[in-house]
Amino acid sequence: MEKAKVYFTNMRTVAMGDNLLQKLRRLIQAAGIEAIDFNRKFAAIKIHFGEPGNLAFLRPNYAKVVVDLVRELGGKPFLTDCNTLYVGSRKNALDHLDAAYGNGFSPLTTGCHVIIGDGLKGTDEAVVPVEGGEYVKEAKIGQAIMDADILISLNHFKGHEMAGFGGAIKNIGMGCGSRAGKMEMHSAGKPQVNPEPCVGCGKCTRICAHDAITVTNKKASIDHKKCVGCGRCIGVCPTDAIEPEMNEANDIMNYKMAEYTAAVLRDRPHFHISLVIDVSPYCDCHAENDTAIVPDVGMFASFDPVALDVACADAVNAQPVLADSVLADHCHEHHDHFTAIGPTTNWRSAVEHAEKMGLGTQEYELITI
Repeated sequence: MEKAKVYFTNMRTVAMGDNLLQKLRRLIQAAGIEAIDFNRKFAAIKIHFGEPGNLAFLRPNYAKVVVDLVRELGGKPFLTDCNTLYVGSRKNALDHLDAAYGNGFSPLTTGCHVIIGDGLKGTDEAVVPVEGGEYVKEAKIGQAIMDADILISLNHFKGHEMAGFGGAIKNIGMGCGSRAGKMEMHSAGKPQVNPEPCVGCGKCTRICAHDAITVTNKKASIDHKKCVGCGRCIGVCPTDAIEPEMNEANDIMNYKMAEYTAAVLRDRPHFHISLVIDVSPYCDCHAENDTAIVPDVGMFASFDPVALDVACADAVNAQPVLADSVLADHCHEHHDHFTAIGPTTNWRSAVEHAEKMGLGTQEYELITI
């Protein structure tokens, strides 16, 4: 396979020159986004809206650049993400929209609507076959995302405590999974009931297609011999009493994440943009963000999500360590910045498996704009 083209521009500007938003537009145009036929097509722009309290997420101004260009090309763009598996401010569509609007992602600021991909409770999903999947045979993807004609990932590239880093593959694979899909990637087992918050409402029993849940003395219990691990009970539980086992090995989680990415991208146009700025050590799902571990690097774009992730990782690893960051505490232990932050993580497992799944190549040519 020949090298993939990854386009790059730095964060430098000069007086009376292009600003950063204009540079982003030029970058994605140079990378070839206009080769996609957007005419009357629904274009899902997958982004992370940021957990309230976190300030490292991408500003909505960057999203507007992509939205405006897609509209100019005749497309119908919308910003999207799926609900979270963990208990927080984005676990259902209403709270998720509140979080998105609170962080500036409103139609007035971005020029398009926000659609939560897996619906009100995280149960609105499409079951998508994974061609060649070793760990996942059918991925559970947010229905609105699968209904789109085109997928654009707009990624904040940063560290991650389980995946090593969060880039295109994580934004798509984990981010587009419904709540049940996220459980499948995170968990090697099946959900369980925490009896303390359980009120015995029975919503879980009604949604279970396998009669695996019963309510006795106003407390639910799950028969793991009948349970198939679909995770739909997690989405409907009003008190968050049903919990997944967050116990999957990091490498296996990364493999599953790559296979979910393959399910999302298969048989439709896709394009990927990563901003390597505010490189926080942990995911934007945190309700806080630690100081950046390296200086801002720049903006990258490519049709190849594998090459894009590797190019961004290489760029971060080439940067000096910022003082007073978590990386400064550990940088002497490893040559890889992400391994230094999370010694139990292995980001290469995701890109290697994604390459094996035919999503792209780790070999890239960096073209500076």
